[in-house]
Amino acid sequence: MRGEFVDLAGNRLYYYAAGTRGAGEPVVFLHGFPASSHLWHAVVPEMPDGHRLVLVDMLGFGRSDRADVADLTVRAHAERTRALMDELGIASACFVGHGMGGSVAQAVALAFPERVTRLCLVNSTAFECWPRRAALMARVLSATPIARMLGAPLLSGLVHGSLLSGFVDQEIGRHALDKYLGAFNSRLGVDVLVAQLRAMHDPAVEIIGAELGRITQPTAILWGQRDPYLPVALAYRLQRAITGATVEIVEGARHFTPEDAPERAAAAIAHLLRR
Repeated sequence: MRGEFVDLAGNRLYYYAAGTRGAGEPVVFLHGFPASSHLWHAVVPEMPDGHRLVLVDMLGFGRSDRADVADLTVRAHAERTRALMDELGIASACFVGHGMGGSVAQAVALAFPERVTRLCLVNSTAFECWPRRAALMARVLSATPIARMLGAPLLSGLVHGSLLSGFVDQEIGRHALDKYLGAFNSRLGVDVLVAQLRAMHDPAVEIIGAELGRITQPTAILWGQRDPYLPVALAYRLQRAITGATVEIVEGARHFTPEDAPERAAAAIAHLLRR
């Protein structure tokens, strides 16, 4: 994979490009909290040939800019993703979103339907549902100055501990969370981590949920059976909201399905690309 920065209205987004340009449509991958494009590292090698793959570090995550004063709402992330597509010369693409990235993908499909050919939602936030532990932490941190008193290493350690149960393999989970949260410790800082937690209160997600019936693109919903944060029932609720959507439950997988079962994730995307 090769990566580079793109300047979008004064904010730099980092993305990785993989795959090959061919007859197949491009695929844009969007991660959730607190991840980065690294979430898809084991999915990419399993993807079919002939597709341009774009793995985005959303603003305030991974190698992208700090986002000290930027809008971190789902709709703002969606607008930046559209602008990134313009910069990369991508007219339309299949969108794959995990967690909060699934809500961003929903927002792109609703606001810019001509830019989305297909939609794959993986353990996605939706309606009023957010990962319970992270949402509780966000409420606590929003109400008190304790986060800045703790500092980035200790705060990210608390987030690390609260999210480790989202992985089947604890060693894989530790490595992934070390990588995701290391960006906040080394470069992004505690203010950005707090801002990302606070953004999990975004009321637009529930509004978007009420509009999902307008999505007409082929949609696949992939869910870890043992997700401790977002129940399987949410996958079926999304299916009922989006006409023609399919649901696949990955037995034994938890919240971070792209890390738990990358082959199954890639196979689900490949099947969607053939629909």
